Amino acid sequence: MIREKWLICVSIVVWGSTACAQPQVPLVEPVIPLINAHAHNDYEHPRPLLDALEQGFTSIEADVYLVDGQLLVAHNLSDVSPERTLEGLYLSPLQEIVRRNEGRVYRDGPTVTLLVDIKSNGKETYEVLSALLTRYAPVISELRDGAYTEKAITVVISGNRALEEIEKSSPRLAGVDGRAADLDSNQPAVLLPLISDNWTSHFSYRGTGPMPDAERKKLRDMVARAHARGRRIRFWATAESPELWSELKTAGVDLIGTDDLSMLSSFLRSKL
Repeated sequence: MIREKWLICVSIVVWGSTACAQPQVPLVEPVIPLINAHAHNDYEHPRPLLDALEQGFTSIEADVYLVDGQLLVAHNLSDVSPERTLEGLYLSPLQEIVRRNEGRVYRDGPTVTLLVDIKSNGKETYEVLSALLTRYAPVISELRDGAYTEKAITVVISGNRALEEIEKSSPRLAGVDGRAADLDSNQPAVLLPLISDNWTSHFSYRGTGPMPDAERKKLRDMVARAHARGRRIRFWATAESPELWSELKTAGVDLIGTDDLSMLSSFLRSKL
């Protein structure tokens, strides 16, 4: 068992603006950050962001829609609510946590990925998102004047990705989530840091019984191709199955997604 631990402050008012405002509020128990843990559709948990961080997740996914100039977090447009903004649920609390933990989400821990899945028009939404990220630039990884600086939070844009607009941004505060078709892309890893794709489009294995040898070989080949370009890789639509997770982890898949935070957390901690 790894004995190093990182402190994280999670006593935050979820909707608002007072994150860890009272020094006397106790911190949660020290938690080891899990570099492979990705919270799929994180906003659907009772406490967006906080539940994932308490379990040690280092990658968090939020779907966003641009509505009346605001970036609202929801899976479907019909579910948006004006108080559930990307800033209020994620950026503002994360910034306060970073302040409390002296420059990192997990004190002395790795950068935390915020995967923003754009569901509305990509170009229009990115324009608003880019302006918003600029307000949080001190804590967000950036490419400035050709030099990349990793900070507490690394933003990656998925969904409707305005690749041309993102690529031209200077400084650039977000990377692009690629697809399997981009495995051999010559785009630099600081622009295309992640490859994501639908598991069911590539594999028949659902976590029951042994994984077919041919599929295991294909999985490891995809991982190797991503890593050769300096990119991480993940799959969505994977079964909530420790057997499947074991295949992913053994193959070197960087981010394992789940809707069951505690189940994946327990699985990954058993492998430390």
